[in-house]
Amino acid sequence: MHAPDRDQDFHWMRRAIDLAALCPPAAGAYSVGAVIVAEDGTELAVGYSREANPREHAEEAALAKVRTDDPRLATATIYSSLEPCSQRSADRTPCAQRILEAGVPRVVIAWREPSLFVADCVGVELLVAAGVTVVELPELADAAQMPNRHLGAGHRGGSGADRST
Repeated sequence: MHAPDRDQDFHWMRRAIDLAALCPPAAGAYSVGAVIVAEDGTELAVGYSREANPREHAEEAALAKVRTDDPRLATATIYSSLEPCSQRSADRTPCAQRILEAGVPRVVIAWREPSLFVADCVGVELLVAAGVTVVELPELADAAQMPNRHLGAGHRGGSGADRST
């Protein structure tokens, strides 16, 4: 798999952050954007939190738009403005698990989840342990946090929470 260069990573992450701005604000949930990009640079799908359902996460929305047997997923990158969740309510699959099930080998994030909704998000750790390459772009963390102003000061910070439900 050919890894995109840093300029491409920044381009696609800015697209994910722009998508996060489309999220309807929710008091108990982050606003997140996600973009799935094929190895050749083709945008396969996009999604954002609460796009079609009040409990829908960005990665979930984007992955639902790509056929599960699409061979491009095996060499794709998913860009998410926030670390993929590792915990959800019993009837919802966490986004880190969805990414693993889809076979996406590379994930790029701008911001680790703070401890706002759950004590310890370990999405990055789960992905890395399963062999997924995870790239963090902390230079874009402030931009990724902007669509989450509705959560107040508690949304800022390092690693931690799930987006809710």
